[in-house]
Amino acid sequence: MTAWDIKPQGVQGQLKVVGTHAGDLEKALNSMVTAMSEAAQAAGTAVPGTVAATPLQGPVAPGQAPLSRAAMGPVAAALGEYLQMRQPQLKAMAERIQAAVLGAATATNEYVEGDLETAKQAQDAARSVRLDLLKDMGAGR
Repeated sequence: MTAWDIKPQGVQGQLKVVGTHAGDLEKALNSMVTAMSEAAQAAGTAVPGTVAATPLQGPVAPGQAPLSRAAMGPVAAALGEYLQMRQPQLKAMAERIQAAVLGAATATNEYVEGDLETAKQAQDAARSVRLDLLKDMGAGR
């Protein structure tokens, strides 16, 4: 790795662009979850009127949700299951973005300091999405 030729200002500029896009992605994902929740609530249930709630009796601790809950219809259940099944992919996507940004920043900082071995380690940690190693290296400080 002795042939690196990094332009730190260029890396910084690209990290800002990636950060902006990551923020846009976060907003889009939050909007998707909100829209799916609203769709689930609006979809209703497959049962008539008063049967659509499950009244439960008993004391409720202060600040806790009531025991009675509205019945969940098939559309709400399907949307909930979809989000639950997609959660690992969404989490992996967020971790990959974070690792790429932290790895690039750390590798560039180490390159500027002249520590090419640590720069390579940061690059390898980013490639394998090892956020624990990147954080141990001091990334993001």
